[in-house]
Amino acid sequence: MPFALLQIVCLPLAAALGLLWLRPSRQRGAAWLVIGCLAYTTILLLAVGAQVYNGGALVERYPLGPAFNFDLAADGLSLPVALIVNLICLALAVYAIPYVEHRIELIYGTVDAETHGIYFRRFYLLYLFFPTGFMGVCFATNLLAIYLFMELLTIVPLYFIMAQFGYSDYITRYKVALMCLYWGVAGATLFLIGIIWGYAHLGSFEIAQLSDLSGNPQALWIAVVILTGLATKLAIVPLHVWMPWVHAEHPTCIAGLLAVYANIAAYVAVRVLIIPLQGDLQPLSLPLMIFALITMTYGALLTLAQSDAKRFCACSTISQISYSVFGVAALTTWGVRGGIFYFLSHIVGKAILFSTAGILVFQLETRKLAEMGGLWKQMPVTACLWLVAALTLSALPPTGGFVGKWMLFTGAFNGYETHFTGLLVIIAAVMSTLLTLVYTFLTGVRIFFGPQKRGALHHDPADPPLTMSLPLVLLATVAIGMGIFPDPILHMLSAVIVDW
Repeated sequence: MPFALLQIVCLPLAAALGLLWLRPSRQRGAAWLVIGCLAYTTILLLAVGAQVYNGGALVERYPLGPAFNFDLAADGLSLPVALIVNLICLALAVYAIPYVEHRIELIYGTVDAETHGIYFRRFYLLYLFFPTGFMGVCFATNLLAIYLFMELLTIVPLYFIMAQFGYSDYITRYKVALMCLYWGVAGATLFLIGIIWGYAHLGSFEIAQLSDLSGNPQALWIAVVILTGLATKLAIVPLHVWMPWVHAEHPTCIAGLLAVYANIAAYVAVRVLIIPLQGDLQPLSLPLMIFALITMTYGALLTLAQSDAKRFCACSTISQISYSVFGVAALTTWGVRGGIFYFLSHIVGKAILFSTAGILVFQLETRKLAEMGGLWKQMPVTACLWLVAALTLSALPPTGGFVGKWMLFTGAFNGYETHFTGLLVIIAAVMSTLLTLVYTFLTGVRIFFGPQKRGALHHDPADPPLTMSLPLVLLATVAIGMGIFPDPILHMLSAVIVDW
């Protein structure tokens, strides 16, 4: 299909322009326009995926100048990431329909139908910047283009959606939105400084040219600057302080995408640093693994201390992202492949977990875990979705989380089998997975199987509308499918992340 990648990247923005012409009174029409657009781009991604799986790659060239182009490329690394991310965007766009209607009523009270429709349309217009930014980061071949797409994610939707549709009061929403903006811009700015430094040596912003930096004494320091910028988005300790606030206070349907926003930095690190400069990054391997271990342990302990359902999920993201970082930092073939595979599994599991927490808040009108208990009989679908998310994040069969962690830890052991300190770090990281098992299942048991606390609830518990539960069932199917049939994704990854 001609211009397939260009359509995948640009159609969401075209649909956003189309929303401006839609009458506010037809608010659900705005949602279905977005859903239709994302369903179409998912079909395009599947078509491109068939070509990539069979050993091909798709490159579309759009030159704009000597130093900057808008070329797009799909290969065995970018395509699986783009496909899983787009499926999450599609599922959460459906999930958001009743959720956003409810948020508008809670924040803005009883307003006329036209005003309600304006807010509803505004949400979906901003929502479409996410798939455009994500797809651009996945397929761009130019470092400046990646920077612009990351900034697109930071400046436009995260700030305005948080400010207008987030939790807490008006002042707090804007404070958290500014926090999100400042940290996002800080990370992207460091990334920009690093790629400009690289341009000074290469005379090019093309990712394909980065391998020419190999052996250059400046390559390691350029990588340090870029990695520091990416670590800000990955919420690596001590650059994690924004995550509990921003992740917890965003609307739940956006919190799942915010997990993608944070995790996708691991993909960028593999694409722009590890593949072209793997040998030059060896001095950073063990320090990065130690930082990842500290982060996964601290994040898990922080999660165990939470009493708020949304903040519980937000803090768990700090811990879970670091497993991908750990695998990628091992700088072995299996470690990097496992890190990327776990990243894909994690964002699916986290979208389910956060959205399930959103269902609890939506149905029970409370975020306090202490007020939830004995909900299994009234909310069986929600309980099953939480179970799938817990299995995925705890890396238990039959989910993709098990495959990802098995690979990344195997890769780490392969790289440090004769290194005493490295082995201690890896063993500690493996043991830290027990904390994930504890906080996901222990909290799930308290919510769904603990003693009933109906006296503390504002409404009788019940499963949500099908528009909220069915998209999560789709994601749960993907999470389990990745565990039972991992070969398609691993086959594509192995074509790009080759044996070192």
